[in-house]
Amino acid sequence: MGFDVGRTGDDGRTARHHIIFLLLLGILLYFVGNSSLCITDPVESNYTLTAKEMIAAGDLVSPRIYGNYWYDKPVFFYWELIAAFEAFGQTDFAARFFPGLWSVVIMLLTYGFGRRWFGERVGFFAAILFGTSVEGWYVGHAVITDTTLVAALSGMLIAFFTGYMWREKRWYYLAFALAGVAVLTKGPIGLCLPGLIILVFLAWEQRLKELLSIHILLGFVLFFAVCALWYVPMVQLHGTDFLDTFLGVHNVLRATVSEHPDQNVWYFYLLVFLGGCFPWSLAVLPAVVKKLFHRDVHLPKTPEVRFLVVWAVCVFATFQCFATKYITYTFPYMVPMAILFARYFVQHAKLVQGLAGFMTALLVAAACFIAPPLMRDHSGIEATVPLVELSQEREASSGQEPLIVSYRTDYQTSLVYYSGLRVARLETAAVVEKFRPHDGEISWSAKEVMPFESVEDLPTDRDIILVTGADGEHGGELTEDELARLLSGRWQLVQTAGNRRIFLRTAMNGEVAE
Repeated sequence: MGFDVGRTGDDGRTARHHIIFLLLLGILLYFVGNSSLCITDPVESNYTLTAKEMIAAGDLVSPRIYGNYWYDKPVFFYWELIAAFEAFGQTDFAARFFPGLWSVVIMLLTYGFGRRWFGERVGFFAAILFGTSVEGWYVGHAVITDTTLVAALSGMLIAFFTGYMWREKRWYYLAFALAGVAVLTKGPIGLCLPGLIILVFLAWEQRLKELLSIHILLGFVLFFAVCALWYVPMVQLHGTDFLDTFLGVHNVLRATVSEHPDQNVWYFYLLVFLGGCFPWSLAVLPAVVKKLFHRDVHLPKTPEVRFLVVWAVCVFATFQCFATKYITYTFPYMVPMAILFARYFVQHAKLVQGLAGFMTALLVAAACFIAPPLMRDHSGIEATVPLVELSQEREASSGQEPLIVSYRTDYQTSLVYYSGLRVARLETAAVVEKFRPHDGEISWSAKEVMPFESVEDLPTDRDIILVTGADGEHGGELTEDELARLLSGRWQLVQTAGNRRIFLRTAMNGEVAE
């Protein structure tokens, strides 16, 4: 991969060449192979099924899943999915269209910010570093809210800094409008996180009085107006149910109680940084070690560098303090990190060219050949066709829709998304009671909104199709005899499809349960 690094300064032709190059690189990195990347569990399928059900209900306000209202995330990302589904059909490519598009936008924002304040070469290198990093590539293909959030959040911070440095306050209005989009995408963190970054930066600059500007106050008015487009109708329609679940569970609880305690270790985000920023995090290590060894470390001397350092450190520190930790939470620091790294790598153009070329080839190959089979292993797509055919066959034979249950395996929302069938999670009555959401209770059980069936109440006058794992998960591989012992009746293994085994128990019609 060859590229013209251009000259430092405002060279219009070089800038156009760089923008064209970055657009082509972005398309190559974020769109090639997307049609082969199926929807995975447990996260992507929640978003796609919600958008699918909103379309079916003709409701663009209230997210819903399994026929129930769903307050996990605000609406903006669902709007993107709905728009993509309307434009391209309900396909895997459509589901990944906006994450890819926003990733290209983030590359261009990185380029524009780096170019304006650090020169053409730094901006260009920073965009390449972002695009060819492991985390940038991963999040850019994932059907999650993070690329939309980071595009809005980065745009907000860049707009604020531009207005601050140029003393052109109209940029603040753009910043607050984008903060509104961020809050419509992810919730309060869309304002709180960039607000913290701006507050710390202004304190460092000894310019806290900037917050008293009339333009800041009017910017908040604009921010609330943008947020009101969705939050006001939601409170009017759903009241305390929405506020308790959305704010209580998916924001406060997520920050204070770990959803995945095994990940709540102090070094979690250090590993995420090393792996997510690969290969650039490793390539820059020798220079970092050398500076530390020679004690050549000092505070940044310019507001541009100070702003980037505050941006990156605040993101890392904020989510380090969160009880729940996810790989993608610190993704917002990728833009400032890419620019800070690029200031070093401009002196090593050949290294950047070699690593960027290698990573581009590797990541494209991964999207086309490596990721598809791995993602199918984390999706119910391969069981969809046999499940639909068996369901239709049994309904035609018995005149009654069969009951479909998922048993002793991870529940796969993707199976519901692809098949359009109702699939219940089968558990004992005690487990059902444990996981069923309870009114007024703020706990992680609020996320368990899939339909449940209890073992004790399985009907005997109806065909039952049971889906379980094919790899012996959750208590060992199930057999026909084992199912007869656990659930009674005569079970028949109908098919093994991918990582799922499908069993059938026909209506017992008065037979005595074994």
